[in-house]
Amino acid sequence: MPAVPPTPARTLVRAQLANSVGDGVFLVTSALYFTGPVGLSPGQVGLGLTLGWAVGVLVGVPAGQLADRWGARRTAVLLAAGTGASVAAFLAVGRPTTFVLVACLYAACQTGLAAARQAALAHLVEPARRTEVRARLQAVANGGLALGAALGGLALAAQTAAAYRLVLGLDVVAFGVAAALLARLPQAGPTAGPVVAGPRLAVLRDRPYALLTALNAVMMLYLPLLSLVLPLWVARRTAAPAWLAAAVLALNTVAVLLWQVRVARGVTGPDGAVRALRRAGLLMVGACAVLATSSAATGPWLAAAVLLLGAAAQVAAEMAHGAGAWQLSFDLAPDGRHGQYQGFFGTGVPLARMLGPVLLTTLVVDGGPAGWLAFGALYAAAAWAMGPTTRWAQRSRVAAESARAAGRAVPVP
Repeated sequence: MPAVPPTPARTLVRAQLANSVGDGVFLVTSALYFTGPVGLSPGQVGLGLTLGWAVGVLVGVPAGQLADRWGARRTAVLLAAGTGASVAAFLAVGRPTTFVLVACLYAACQTGLAAARQAALAHLVEPARRTEVRARLQAVANGGLALGAALGGLALAAQTAAAYRLVLGLDVVAFGVAAALLARLPQAGPTAGPVVAGPRLAVLRDRPYALLTALNAVMMLYLPLLSLVLPLWVARRTAAPAWLAAAVLALNTVAVLLWQVRVARGVTGPDGAVRALRRAGLLMVGACAVLATSSAATGPWLAAAVLLLGAAAQVAAEMAHGAGAWQLSFDLAPDGRHGQYQGFFGTGVPLARMLGPVLLTTLVVDGGPAGWLAFGALYAAAAWAMGPTTRWAQRSRVAAESARAAGRAVPVP
């Protein structure tokens, strides 16, 4: 991989790595820790995490607004520390009600941290390089998740309460390191650029940007595809060995680590972003069509080959989608409001984590091959709709700038 650009991009990358190692540990161990040593039922854990991510959806915009007004660096440091504190609080959880409260704090800090980090990137990195740097963050995030998952695997092998608490303690330390690294960033916020006059939460009145965010949230529903849906599909619907799901996840991680930055470099401006998103739609349709046929493949090795081919098309769609969506999220947000706009755009992640598992398991695992095709069609429709919505957003931005220059009231898009 090419050398990481100088600070502050390098600082953001290092903080993302620490953050992602902690996330990897938590993702691998949390469910078994809560249902094992803590003694919660799977339903209680699922309900708590669902409510937590619902709170996360609501927190993104206020957290971004705080980053715009108070400073992205200080907000990011506070929320990284808050995430570490919430993981530490999980270690003291013993009752379902306490678990729900801590899960809400955890999801709120995680979502807010993502918004503040995006705001810092927008303030501190020149526009022409924002998508490339964001791609580096994604690539490093995948590497950190893999490392964290490996550390969490040690606890899964030991299967003792002490081992679970030890690796979750490493999660706390990882977010402490992330907070310390983020504190090294230059000030980013009120002193780094003008704050545009207007309503405090202007993004909520920006209808084309809101539609872009909704369409991106639909495309983000792929998030539980590899971690939840594909393992169930492999085990219940195909002749492939069960371990293939882990191989597919490893393929995805390595592909993003190696090629996400290269894919992002080819995406510049809104027009390039729209082309990337349409390409993502076509690739996802192809991936879903191939994965749908895996249930009919006879023999474990033929089924495995079909699944790997579908997974390759899926990760290509994922990388094209990421590059296109990041470019639009930056290009169509007004200067001085990147925090609240990035916070709003980022709500697709907690929404996908909250709704994706139920929707996709019902659609694909229960629905069979037709479910794969239905998801591919939904994804492609959202990708295609990004084009006219982007043109609407561009026209609205031009009209607003013209009205502002002429001293007229800025029209509501």
